[in-house]
Amino acid sequence: MKRDDERAFRDYVAVRLEQLRRTAYLYCRDWHLADDLVGVTVGKLYAHWRRAQAADNVDAYVHGILIHAWLDERRRPWRREQPIADVPDSPIPSADRDRGDVLKALADLPQRRRACVVLRYYCDLSIEQTAIMLGISTGTVKSQTARALQSLRTLAAHLNEED
Repeated sequence: MKRDDERAFRDYVAVRLEQLRRTAYLYCRDWHLADDLVGVTVGKLYAHWRRAQAADNVDAYVHGILIHAWLDERRRPWRREQPIADVPDSPIPSADRDRGDVLKALADLPQRRRACVVLRYYCDLSIEQTAIMLGISTGTVKSQTARALQSLRTLAAHLNEED
């Protein structure tokens, strides 16, 4: 890689690293795995930096690498195990509980629905960009997003009844 390309790569990654990390966390709900996914993404981006620069939207290209890295990781057999969370020593404050409820609801969504919601509303991608990144039709993006939002609304209504 040429010196100018490497500098452009470093500048790009430095600006977007934390956003990629947060996006990866929304996919997998594990900060350690999110860091691993970002590492894989940055490595692949480095290997294909010239191709990424030639893309119409470099951010969409990078998010495509990230979503595929996550989906590849989910296919690994050891990822099918479900860890059991430890009981906290003290009660969780309300704001943290609300955030935890949202993250749990997001985690309970099927993978494709979760990916659609994160790409559409957290990464602010269009329906078409989301469809391209996931390799599905725009109609599937719309239906999966609608079903995911309905599930999230149902859970929110249930939580409001409890309060």
